[in-house]
Amino acid sequence: MTEHAEQQPPLQSMPADWQRALAVVAHPDDLEYGCAAAIAEWTDGGREVAYLLATRGEAGIDGVAPDECGPLREAEQRASAAVVGVSTVEFLDHRDGVVEYGLGLRRDIAAAIRRHRPELVITLNHRDTWGGVGGGGYWNTPDHKAVGRAVLDAAADAGNRWIFPELVSEQGLEPWDGVRWVAVANTTTPTHAVDAGPGLERAIRSLLEHKAYISALTDQDPEEYVRNFLTGNVQQAAARFGGRPAVPFEVFPR
Repeated sequence: MTEHAEQQPPLQSMPADWQRALAVVAHPDDLEYGCAAAIAEWTDGGREVAYLLATRGEAGIDGVAPDECGPLREAEQRASAAVVGVSTVEFLDHRDGVVEYGLGLRRDIAAAIRRHRPELVITLNHRDTWGGVGGGGYWNTPDHKAVGRAVLDAAADAGNRWIFPELVSEQGLEPWDGVRWVAVANTTTPTHAVDAGPGLERAIRSLLEHKAYISALTDQDPEEYVRNFLTGNVQQAAARFGGRPAVPFEVFPR
C-alpha cells in the first residue's frame, strides 16, 4: 500500500476559500464512515456545513423493523452530526435500499442546493466498487451509486432555471450557480485531502453515536471497532499527504 501510494502524486490540500457546504449522502452513518474528521475541522474554522440524507436508513438493521428503525437511526444521525458541529440535518425520505437514480432524486437534491446555496458539495463514492486503482474490491451499494451520481448532476441542475422550472414556480427556489466544487469521499482516486489530526477524536465520537447500527454490525467492542476503522482509513492517505493522517477526497471543480 505504501509503496503504491509513493508512486502516485501527492494529494493537494482542499480548497479553503469557501464558507458554506452541503453534504449529501444516502444513509445515516455514511458521512461518519467517510469524512467526519474533515467536517469537524471545517466547522471548528467557522464554516457552515449542512447534511442532507436521501433515506433514514430504515432497512439497515436486520432485527429492527423499518418503522422502528427509521426514527432510531434519524435520532442517532442528529446526535452524530452535533458532535462535529453540524446542526442542520434534513431527510428526503427516499426508501432505504431501493433509491433510484433519476429525475426525482436529481430534483430533490437540486432543490436542497438552491435552499442552502453551498459553494462546496460533498458526497460519497458513486462508482461500482470500493476497490483499488487496479480494480476489484467490494461492490458498492445501489443507494451509494444512485445518490453520488445524482449529486454530481444536481450541482449543475441547481444553477439552470430551465431544468426543473417548477422549483421556481412552485417552491420559489431561484437558481444557485455558486457550487464551485463537488468533493467525493471514500473514492479510490482521490486528488485532495484534509488533515485528519485535529478532527479525528471528534470523528470517532461522532461515529460512536450510531450505537444501534454498530451493535448490529459487529460483536467487537464499539470503541475499538470505530477507532481502528477510522484511524486505519486516515493513515492510508498519509503517504500522499506529507506523512499526515488525512481524509481524502476526489474533487470535481465546476
